[in-house]
Amino acid sequence: MKITIVCVGKLKEAYWKGAIAEYSKRLGRYLKLEIIELPDEKAPETMSPAQELEVKDKEGLRILKSIKDDAFVVALAVEGKMLSSEELAAFMADKGVRGVSHIAFVIGGSLGLSKEVMKRADYALSFSKMTFPHQMMRVVLLEQIYRAERINRNEPYHK
Repeated sequence: MKITIVCVGKLKEAYWKGAIAEYSKRLGRYLKLEIIELPDEKAPETMSPAQELEVKDKEGLRILKSIKDDAFVVALAVEGKMLSSEELAAFMADKGVRGVSHIAFVIGGSLGLSKEVMKRADYALSFSKMTFPHQMMRVVLLEQIYRAERINRNEPYHK
């Protein structure tokens, strides 16, 4: 299985980079991992709804250009379906059984994902009704993918 994480915004802090590197290394024994980091759109602190839409659309175009045609796309969105770790593991295993060899997880910028990205998504996944920084979500997502791989192999870790 190939997993691509498409994310808007750069990691700046060393502790996030360290966590990403650690989970990337751990996942390397289970799957092929690719992280595509896209620049966020520069925007003023206060924006009109039209300006917010424009920012999301510009970021969305970058996201869509980086998603391969063969990818099953999972958008991380507050309005998505919440899954337990075991349910995420079963979801990923089911995709593999059904012939999906490439899953792309998409993490938007601070304003979320554009309508076009949500249309391209095959599934919307929510980790919470709360909003989290995209840097943190990258780490949480990688940890949950790692946990899912361990669960699917009946390896200790997930309890």
